[in-house]
Amino acid sequence: MASLPHCLSARPLVVAAAPGRPGPGLRGGARRRNAAVSAGNAGRQVGLRRSVASAVEVRVGEDEEEGVEEEEEEVEVEAVVMPERYALGGACRVLAGMPAPLGATALDGGVNFAVYSAGASAASLCLFTPDDLEADEVTEEVPLDPLFNRTGNVWHVFIEGELHNMLYGYRFDGMFAPHCGQYFDVSNVVVDPYAKAVISRGEYGVPGPGGDCWPQMAGMIPLPYSTFDWQGDLPLRYPQKDLVIYEMHLRGFTKHSSSNVEHPGTYIGAISKLDYLKELGVNCVELMPCHEFNELEYFSCSSKMNFWGYSTINFFSPMIRYSSGGIRNCGRDAINEFKTFVREAHKRGIEVIMDVVFNHTAEGNEKGPILSFRGIDNSTYYMLAPKGEFYNYSGCGNTFNCNHPVVREFIVDCLRYWVTEMHVDGFRFDLASIMTRGCSLWDPVNVYGSPVEGDMTTTGTPLATPPLIDMISNDPILGDVKLIAEAWDAGGLYQVGQFPHWKIWSEWNGKYRDIVRQFIKGTDGFAGGFAECLCGSPHLYQAGGRKPWHSINFVCAHDGFTLADLVTYNKKYNSSNGEDNRDGENHNLSWNCGEEGEFAGLSVKRLRKRQMRNFFVSLMVSQGVPMFYMGDEYGHTKGGNNNTYCHDHYVNYFRWDKKEESSDLQRFCSLMTKFRKQCESLGLADFPTAQRLHWHGHQPGKPDWSETSRFVAFSMKDETKGEIYVAFNASHLPAVVGLPERPGYRWEPLVDTGKPAPYDFLTDDLPDRAHAVHLFSHFLNSNLYPMLSYSSIILELQPDD
Repeated sequence: MASLPHCLSARPLVVAAAPGRPGPGLRGGARRRNAAVSAGNAGRQVGLRRSVASAVEVRVGEDEEEGVEEEEEEVEVEAVVMPERYALGGACRVLAGMPAPLGATALDGGVNFAVYSAGASAASLCLFTPDDLEADEVTEEVPLDPLFNRTGNVWHVFIEGELHNMLYGYRFDGMFAPHCGQYFDVSNVVVDPYAKAVISRGEYGVPGPGGDCWPQMAGMIPLPYSTFDWQGDLPLRYPQKDLVIYEMHLRGFTKHSSSNVEHPGTYIGAISKLDYLKELGVNCVELMPCHEFNELEYFSCSSKMNFWGYSTINFFSPMIRYSSGGIRNCGRDAINEFKTFVREAHKRGIEVIMDVVFNHTAEGNEKGPILSFRGIDNSTYYMLAPKGEFYNYSGCGNTFNCNHPVVREFIVDCLRYWVTEMHVDGFRFDLASIMTRGCSLWDPVNVYGSPVEGDMTTTGTPLATPPLIDMISNDPILGDVKLIAEAWDAGGLYQVGQFPHWKIWSEWNGKYRDIVRQFIKGTDGFAGGFAECLCGSPHLYQAGGRKPWHSINFVCAHDGFTLADLVTYNKKYNSSNGEDNRDGENHNLSWNCGEEGEFAGLSVKRLRKRQMRNFFVSLMVSQGVPMFYMGDEYGHTKGGNNNTYCHDHYVNYFRWDKKEESSDLQRFCSLMTKFRKQCESLGLADFPTAQRLHWHGHQPGKPDWSETSRFVAFSMKDETKGEIYVAFNASHLPAVVGLPERPGYRWEPLVDTGKPAPYDFLTDDLPDRAHAVHLFSHFLNSNLYPMLSYSSIILELQPDD
């Protein structure tokens, strides 16, 4: 056996067959808990079948026992070998271990376990076989001695021996006093925050034994070697200005039966559809949460599912039930399936960005379950008021204490893991403004190491230079990946254009969404704002030293109306969510084009098709980074429901059958994404200037920025196209527009959303393309072009033959 690090071998703890001696500080039975917590943890009392909590004997060298000063040579240790036991695979020793790194780390000869808990008075490591975990029984329990197994606030232990196919968790003893912010409960076995896979239920949507929606969970114990072949995979490192982002739900992408994949709703299933995304022109997918969450967290009190997944249990673990392998091989198969998805996406030139939710967890408020962070060190991991109440800037019951030194180190470690081990290309941070708030028990000494004169920062105060954002931005690994902030939170902090950025962070540009929606539907007063959006929102980003690509432009996302519903409904229809239509956004800035709902007259349906194309054109010709939501390219509808977080069915599934039925829109979107990539001028590294951008109105060179203007047009010099002309007519009236004079050249139509498909985008291979252009030659020969109401056009400059 390879030699162990000195810190592991110098002071061993040996588990011996010495019955009758209780483990240090652990009491039998459950601590008193309030009724709500008890209800939230029904069925989580874990039995001890082969526990060694009552069979521990700690022996050290005689020199240490007698107080003799330690010499440089290694202390001789009397080793008492454990009798052969099922869990640990025969003879093994339990040693002091190391306080770093946190988590379970496979080393030569065994595994080191380390976990932070400042407030616990006692702790033990619990080991499970998969069968015992399913039976709610701990296979082996190793109590941790505060003298030998604790360094500072880190509890640690090294198990020397074979732990293959074992799982683990921890018990912590201490004060159970919610009014003091403490929730230590020795009856709970909690999940290590650093666990790399979390095992509980294996099949999506299926409760555990006895209908338990919250069966006991445990972490995977890692192997000392990797079984995954990356096949030479390296980061694609696209310049952010060149991205076209596709926001997608991993399960929803292939779960519908029309996907015809072998493993629908899984990482493997999604791989088989990556070629479609490549054909669509997408070079980056933004995955909605794929960290371990419990889709059945609402199921015990309603039939609703947590489909979206914004309720994390463990931030290091990929969602087990998104894998075809489920809990097989202790979750390692799920890890490898996620890696395979990333590797295969990279082969197709597609980057992978993860939506991460470091603003709250699945443990909720004081009525929620004790799963991990709460039972390990509640006052460290959550933002608390003086009497232990949970601050709720997330709107989900608790707020992660992001700027606490321990918590921010945890977040950075987690992000590094996903980049280095899982090869993801970046992150979108849900409710990222929470990460800029001061932590509870904030004080400058705690954060900076010294007092700051005049500092009056209180819990939750927005910080100009938040330590967590500083750490991420200046990290040698994380500073080189895509970092996208959803720059607001549920507590009213709105930072679009003002998020602390270090010239690295991008933002979901919510102001772009609102302005574009209002202009395209014909609201007065937005022509100037729409022009700013087309330029990459310099009014938001230029003064702070950022560039157009720091703006992530979107019209629709997972939260809110789909693109089709945006032009079909004036009101939300969320009654199926079971909240009497009170949930979801009321301020949708939508327009039904004259009739409410899907069943409408032919003229209304034609107008809706034009509007969907208009929105997509605006996305693709705007400076910045375009992002659109899964299914919008074929007009997916959710029936007017703008908050479908709780539905695991067709309303959230990509409809591959509908894509075929709506191939005209899908064709248009695909051609627009490719056109954007062909135009050097539509993905600039800096904001456009008058040297290449010229504004126009109904007449060239005469833009109308008045309150009643509903027409915006511009021409842009382009290194590959020569020059392009783009115009939006958001009026209810048609218009004949004058085109800029270009002697020796002529304008040729390419895109016109007022025309039926396939003439909405004139490709070179269109059989009667020349005839279609000829029909407008009398206008073009006079430098004019007719525009239908609510339409947009793109013209290219061609040599006049």
